[in-house]
Amino acid sequence: MNKTEKDQIKMKLTDYCERYGSQNKAAESLKGVSAATISQVMNNNWELIKDTMWRNIGAQIGWNAATWNSVETRAIARMTHILTDAQAFSNVYAVCADAGAGKTKAMEYYRDNNSNAYHLCCNEYWNRKLFLQELLQQMGRNSSGFTVGEMMEEVVRTLKQRESPIIMLDEADKLSDQVLYFFITLYNQLEDHCGIVMAATDHLEKRIKKGLRLNKKGYNEIYSRLGRKFVPLQKVNSADVSAICIANGITEKTDINEVVKEARENEFDLRRVKRKIHAIKKKR
Repeated sequence: MNKTEKDQIKMKLTDYCERYGSQNKAAESLKGVSAATISQVMNNNWELIKDTMWRNIGAQIGWNAATWNSVETRAIARMTHILTDAQAFSNVYAVCADAGAGKTKAMEYYRDNNSNAYHLCCNEYWNRKLFLQELLQQMGRNSSGFTVGEMMEEVVRTLKQRESPIIMLDEADKLSDQVLYFFITLYNQLEDHCGIVMAATDHLEKRIKKGLRLNKKGYNEIYSRLGRKFVPLQKVNSADVSAICIANGITEKTDINEVVKEARENEFDLRRVKRKIHAIKKKR
């Protein structure tokens, strides 16, 4: 890695440490990164830090060597408003939007610019222990040697000590029922202390409502705590895609129209928009 890239990672790491309150707490939230390594980065003692470690740190704190300028689409603006409200007033929301609508990007940006904001990108293979380990790590807490019950107690205790925390569960439709039930416990013990936002495709809404029809265990409790409502985000449109093109150096009308056409044919998935812009730039 070159010096410019390392300087960028250091700057982003400085902001990351400030969000966690200390270098030690920041280190606890990062996998394979010690407090000593963070101290070396911050003090410009870089001689013994391998490029693999720089990339590891950069990947976990949201640094990317590729230049991409995001645009506040209507969906991202709406998502940011929901996250702000949830954190300020300890509210709970379930948000549904199409894949590639910008949910994750909005949550990552919010996490990077707000204290006590914890973003979990959920996975199908998570059991209760892995879910809680990931949450505690995001909070800068060590879960080594804890039982599932002890980890839950640590989560609740820590969040109650922090000012206006928020948990953001990205791709929540991937969670198993067993892990999803933890949402009930978190809500019950953190009501009026912590905001919670679930974000997913409409698969989660269909799953919850099907569970209600089948009278599945826990589903009525989950739906009730979500306010019996799933908040939809506005769909990406041609104007959003055009703005993204311009922000990323695509200004020729014919090129913009080509990107918009690609987006329209692929349900306005922003991932396809990014790929198309990349393809046009490569042709130059």
